[in-house]
Amino acid sequence: MTELTPTTIQESFITPPLLSTRFAASASLQYHTQLSNVNNLVKYIQNSVCASASSECHSQADTLLTADSIDIDYDSISHALTVSGFWASPPKGGWKDEFNKPSSAADQIEFGLLGAEPGLEPEEIKMGGLLAVVGEDKKFKPTMFSFPSRHQPLRELASYTVSFTPPTGLHPEMSINLPRSSLKRPPAPSDAVCALHTYLTLPSTIFGDQYQLGTKDHLFLESHNLVALRAQAGEMDLEAPDWVVERWGSNWLWEIDTPQYDPEGTADASNWTVTIPLHLRYLPPSETGYRTAHVPWPVVFWACVTEEGTKMGVNPFDRTNLGWDGLFGPRTMFYQLQPAGDRLVEDLEVPVLRLEGEGIFQGKHIELGTCVVVSLGFLWVLWKLARVAWTSGVGSNAQAGRTGAAHDKKE
Repeated sequence: MTELTPTTIQESFITPPLLSTRFAASASLQYHTQLSNVNNLVKYIQNSVCASASSECHSQADTLLTADSIDIDYDSISHALTVSGFWASPPKGGWKDEFNKPSSAADQIEFGLLGAEPGLEPEEIKMGGLLAVVGEDKKFKPTMFSFPSRHQPLRELASYTVSFTPPTGLHPEMSINLPRSSLKRPPAPSDAVCALHTYLTLPSTIFGDQYQLGTKDHLFLESHNLVALRAQAGEMDLEAPDWVVERWGSNWLWEIDTPQYDPEGTADASNWTVTIPLHLRYLPPSETGYRTAHVPWPVVFWACVTEEGTKMGVNPFDRTNLGWDGLFGPRTMFYQLQPAGDRLVEDLEVPVLRLEGEGIFQGKHIELGTCVVVSLGFLWVLWKLARVAWTSGVGSNAQAGRTGAAHDKKE
């Protein structure tokens, strides 16, 4: 891996066009890369964060290896780094953790067993359960609280799948397939305006043509079941190969066209497919003649704009600063569709220059062939120019002769 200087690190980030900095203050800069595992992260925490004699810290860091998702938040004001893990199911034997009273009176550990309760309003999140302060309370105390939240759960399962139309070539087309049941309007307030969106995170190896995708041509948009490109940020150079691109990639926010939902199912029951044409950059050569481009699945969600009087809050149990939530106003509620797949990354085989091996498509052969073609083209251009110049000269002399003969005859 090439060592990055502080200047190149700063230039590799992108700045999205945020509309709601209140909910996405720490997401003003974005960076994306694929990690096959978090082993190096766990080792870094154990070697740099944990004390050498702290076995508890080492064991807690090891639990991140089995987490379904990990969030890392850094507060630039307090310089606090928070690593949060999420487990969809408990480990074998259940959770067995021991919580001790903090040594400092200024610190406090609160333990709770909470569950979601139906709210009084559609935008309200209500939680109820038991809470206890470690070292102070002898038994759990019942509690219940509610708050308006931007991120809402869907009452019915709504899913989608992503694929690329074969053969991909250098101009792959991403297909987002949605069952008709996933197109049902979310349970937002009746006066809310809802629209289905998709948010693409494209690494530098693949990109979209901002002039093609930003068109207002209704025929093009309708053919792909799209409404409009709402936001874009990142690397937009259409000609640069991947090895000269400075930023990590680009982000794209699309509004998706949706058909009229048919609750009776009498209309066409086939999946609703959204297609987005993309392009692959020229990648560095390889010995096999191919390289793999890893393209993460996009996020698909409903965005519902509520009335002006609704006061949105931050759900303390939500994942925030997702990148796309800051692209909407502060009075927007989100309902996310769930991806129906085990591995949410598509691997595309990209043909590149072959360095070694048999065959005519080798680096030295292509270089020699390029020189020959350029030389022949240059000679062909010179021959055409010489022919035009010679033809013009002969024609001028013949015209001059005819003009002289006519003048003599007149005299």
